[in-house]
Amino acid sequence: MSTQVSQHVRRVLMFSALGLATAGSMAAGAAQPAAGGDLEEVIVTAQNRAQDVNDVPIVIDVVDAKALRDAGFSGMNEIDQISPAVQLNQDQGTVKITLRGVGSQDNAETNDTSVVVNVDGEYINRPNVMSVAMFDMQRVEVLRGPQGTLYGRNSTGGAINFITRKPGHESGANASVSYGNYNALRVDAGADLAFGGDSGLRVAAFHDKHDGYTSHPSFPGFGPFPAYAAGKSDDNKSTGGRVSLVLKGEGALSANFSVEVAQRDFTPGVFAAADLNGAGNGPGATCDANGYTRVAPLYTANVLCAPTNTNFLSKVDRSHFAAPFYGLGWVDQQTWAARARFDYKVSDNATLSYIAGFRHYDETNFKPLPVVYRNYTHLDEADTQSHELRLNGSFGNGVIYQIGAFYFNEALDRAGGFFLPIGPLGSYLSYFRRDLKSESKSVFGQLEFPLSDTLTAVGGLRYTDNSRDGVYNNDGLGTLFNSGPVKPTPAQLTAPDLLYSSNETKATWLAGLNYKPNKDTLVYGKISTGFKGGGFDAVGQYAPETNTAYEAGWKQSFGNASQHQINVSAFYYDYKDLQVSVLLDTTVGGQTFNAGKASIKGFEVEGHFQVSDRDRLTYSFNYLDASYDDLKAMFNAVCVGCDLTSIGDLDPNTAGVQQPNFKGNQAAFSPKMVMQVGYSHDFDLGAAGNLVAGATSKYKTSYFTDFFNYNDSKQKAYTQTNLTLDYKPREGRWSAQAYVHNIEDERALTYGSFIAAGPDDIYNWQFGAPRTYGLRFNVDF
Repeated sequence: MSTQVSQHVRRVLMFSALGLATAGSMAAGAAQPAAGGDLEEVIVTAQNRAQDVNDVPIVIDVVDAKALRDAGFSGMNEIDQISPAVQLNQDQGTVKITLRGVGSQDNAETNDTSVVVNVDGEYINRPNVMSVAMFDMQRVEVLRGPQGTLYGRNSTGGAINFITRKPGHESGANASVSYGNYNALRVDAGADLAFGGDSGLRVAAFHDKHDGYTSHPSFPGFGPFPAYAAGKSDDNKSTGGRVSLVLKGEGALSANFSVEVAQRDFTPGVFAAADLNGAGNGPGATCDANGYTRVAPLYTANVLCAPTNTNFLSKVDRSHFAAPFYGLGWVDQQTWAARARFDYKVSDNATLSYIAGFRHYDETNFKPLPVVYRNYTHLDEADTQSHELRLNGSFGNGVIYQIGAFYFNEALDRAGGFFLPIGPLGSYLSYFRRDLKSESKSVFGQLEFPLSDTLTAVGGLRYTDNSRDGVYNNDGLGTLFNSGPVKPTPAQLTAPDLLYSSNETKATWLAGLNYKPNKDTLVYGKISTGFKGGGFDAVGQYAPETNTAYEAGWKQSFGNASQHQINVSAFYYDYKDLQVSVLLDTTVGGQTFNAGKASIKGFEVEGHFQVSDRDRLTYSFNYLDASYDDLKAMFNAVCVGCDLTSIGDLDPNTAGVQQPNFKGNQAAFSPKMVMQVGYSHDFDLGAAGNLVAGATSKYKTSYFTDFFNYNDSKQKAYTQTNLTLDYKPREGRWSAQAYVHNIEDERALTYGSFIAAGPDDIYNWQFGAPRTYGLRFNVDF
């Protein structure tokens, strides 16, 4: 057995021993024990109707309000802490999600997410919108696999549903206050006013802040670069509130309304960076130094080198490193949203529902970039609206159906550019303006038809029509020389407008069989499809990417009162026309193009085991093989003695482009294995109350942050362990908790990329949160 394999096996064994030997908290998706050790039924709405989670033929993590609070969940930046199958790509305030090897690695204005996100049915499609805090949640549902029939476009990887807390049947209030290291303070509060029956009003608000996780030394300054004092980045300050109204009388009509606002101000995490043109960091004259590899050798006029095996990341202190010459930046995000839902009971077996969501998002920022660049965003506004009309019902013969229509509209305006210290006031190297209008319309239906008392056939179909129009404008040094770091005036922006448009129609479908011989068993098999919409960039158009998924699963409850649960699933994805983004040039931006296909396969085992009335084990194991069958893209390269930044034609002497093929490379943010084990024990303190000790430990194998699979874009295998200690008195409506998250203080790689831009060749990295700990006090009355 090789040394590498031996080390890997030892880490797995150590992880298993750690998870089984420690007292642990609950894992995502499991029901909670009631009095006497019995388990409460977990109801979800993953298929647009209320169902026991064990009756849903989807691999789904369900996280309730208590588990969200215990995990310190405050938004999409922590979604991987409550669902171990989720992988996050975080880049200075944007959040990009990968599920089962399917995800988006770009935050361009035309590049939507590959995982659908909904808040009470409102569709959200922007990575930066997702970083604004989520609060006062009743539960979160994470659905794995394409959901193209019920959730539509951009659900190739899955869907995440946030369900906010609604007014209770009785008047009351709740509050939670926590304080921890990094001067972290989180306050949540809410109050319910019951009107009688099922009607009521809820008002909720939160405030969340912490100091920066990463420190940076002072900079003495020289020439055009001013001095700045030592500081910290990756901090947070966010505030928000929501008013929710539920009206439900004795008639057939019920209504839900909510209005919310949220604001987030923070210093974005500064990129750790290696200047590949710095002394001793380069490839040498022939690409044989520091782990570089020569690419496109037939271009004899130039020596082009890729940093395939460089080792700069290992020299970075992930919690303390130098900031760029421009120091620290800032990001200001604001959003408001309004949602409404009407349900009309047409008959005892049919309900007509209308769900609407409206949102405005506004961001301005200044982000310093290595080595001497500033990135200014003077305008980033998006107005979205989504509408769904749906009829759910059943017939007397056991047939369950739903049919509906969906409409989404987005108006997006962006303006900003890369700024350099050229001239007394500084100049924009490039300034981009984008004005886009997007529409998506679809109709869908799904039918469940019993073939026997135990076997049900499922079929679904969705037809989608997407359209997008854009006005692009690229200005630069020619008109913005010595302009200063302010928003240019219209008179300064003289470049001609470039007009783009795209339109596509697509049908997605689902076919499956569900076998349920008894109330505790579900065996299912299905074929489902999904697609991510195509579009355009400053270079040209790109087509949609598609996913055809084959999946089989088994959900089994057993033991007294269904105390134990095991879920097993296996899947295979046929993924085509991958959308791959590469930065071409700082004066043009990036290009997204369709590049080949991928085969993604894996299996998952998860569940819980009620060891005793006071002991509970939770577990999950995810195996994933996500590799490219064909991926023709291009190299970003260090050009020895020239400024060429990318190369996509390996042989200039042949007709046509001979692109490099990254076949066999591992998909980004796709670790081979993710394991999580938890254990909890409830200590009965008699008249004093109860003390619950818990721990969860998660182990991830190595993964890459982009499709190049370079060594400096690789996160090595690691573990992260959380501990909690909860006390609740026998009498009283309060509880207290002590917690520590990420005991190992492992700041995992959340972004890593080599950027070639003009004369600059830089490797950039960002990292996850460090160890955090604190105390939390809760009251509910």
